[in-house]
Formats: sequence, structure tokens, C-alpha cells
Amino acid sequence: MDKRLQYIYENFDSMVIGVDEPFKFHCTMCGKCCINREDILLNPKDVYDMAKELKMEPKDMITKYCETFIGESSRIPSVRIKPRGSIKRCPLMKDHKCSVHKAKPTVCAMFPIGRCIQINETKNDKKFQHSDIQYVFTNPSCGDASETHTVREWLSEFGIPLEDAFFIAWNQLIAELGIIFHKGEKVFNEEIMDTVWTLTFVKLYLDYDTSKEFMSQFEENASQILAVMRQMPTKKGKKKKGGN
Repeated sequence: MDKRLQYIYENFDSMVIGVDEPFKFHCTMCGKCCINREDILLNPKDVYDMAKELKMEPKDMITKYCETFIGESSRIPSVRIKPRGSIKRCPLMKDHKCSVHKAKPTVCAMFPIGRCIQINETKNDKKFQHSDIQYVFTNPSCGDASETHTVREWLSEFGIPLEDAFFIAWNQLIAELGIIFHKGEKVFNEEIMDTVWTLTFVKLYLDYDTSKEFMSQFEENASQILAVMRQMPTKKGKKKKGGN
């Protein structure tokens, strides 16, 4: 696990911040938050927005700027920005500025605020609500403390809604698929799971027309992949007695 993510995991309770709780931060455009980073994870909407801004297909954008992997604990196909060089610089950083500023990844737009929904990886039949979203303030290690903001104001400035329908839907999908894949790995061999993960990755991250609205496409893709994965056996079949 990335060191930053590990720190948040271990200190989560002390970092939680309410939506109307003040925090101090002023971005001085120093670019420090764009180096020494291996934790810039992209969700499907990030991929869609960035590909559209760059006038690229989602597949080509991911191939050029990202790397994919299966989440260590989530077991979900995941995408992250692939840093470059010894300073692990974001490949989208041009002349000390973000080349996709208008469509930057959500985690970058929200920095130094993070958000999550805590998911039970072994059992989760709960329908998530906006009240389940939790926010954390992470030590930015850059900028200064000359401005005071609230989470509500900060997110609004970057066009990120508190009641984010995609964020809820994405986490709900992750929760269900994670349970299915955890069980599936106990049943299927590596080759079959690779096929399952590839299908999931293509459907959730790549199968988009950037000339069309995102959310309806995501909902259709999510519905289709769930319909398939819900049919996947999660227990090994029992051998019949006396059979060959």
C-alpha cells in the first residue's frame, strides 16, 4: 500500500473533518503535490473526463499516462497515474502546471481533502447514502495556511457536489464486485480470473463515447457487468457420490 494511503488508514479517525469544519490551506502553485506520488487513483469518470479534455480515447489515455493493477485488498481492477523519473513526477505536469487542469483527477481537485465510504470487504448489503461519505484533511506539506476554507466551500469551488451520485454509485459497485471477486478467487484459477478482471476493466473504464454524457453510460456499463458477475459461481461444486 502507498505510504500516504497507509498513513491515512492508520490515522483515519484523527483526520476526519466535517463538511462545515474549517481548515487552513492556500495553494501557492509550487507543484510539490505533483511529484513523489504513486497514489493518484482514477475512477471511471476521471478517465472519461481526462480523455475528453485530451481529445483521446480512454484506452489511449490510460496506455500513455497510467498503469493498471488489481487492488491488493479490493480485488478490483484499478487505474492510477504512472509517475515518471526519479522524482516520480506526474506525466501530465507540463511547465510546472497541470495540462488537464479543467479535468484533473478528483483526488487532485479535492487536495488536501480526501473522501471515502468505509466498506466491509466480507459482507455489505447496505445501500450507501450521502450521509455515509466521510472527509479527511491530509497534511499537504506544501502551500501555506494563509486561507481558511470549509469542505463544503472547497468542493463547491471545484464543482464537486456533496451529494455526488457517481461517487455513491461507484462505491456501491466496488463493494459488490469486491465481494464477488474475493469469493471467485477461491473457486477459479488465475487464467479465468484474469478474463473476469479484463472484462470488468474494459466495461468500467474504457467503454465510453466521450461525445456523449458520462453518467448514463456508466450506469449501463455497471448494470451489464453486474448482471454477468452475479452469475459467477462463488463456491466450488461438490462431487457427486458414486459418479465418474
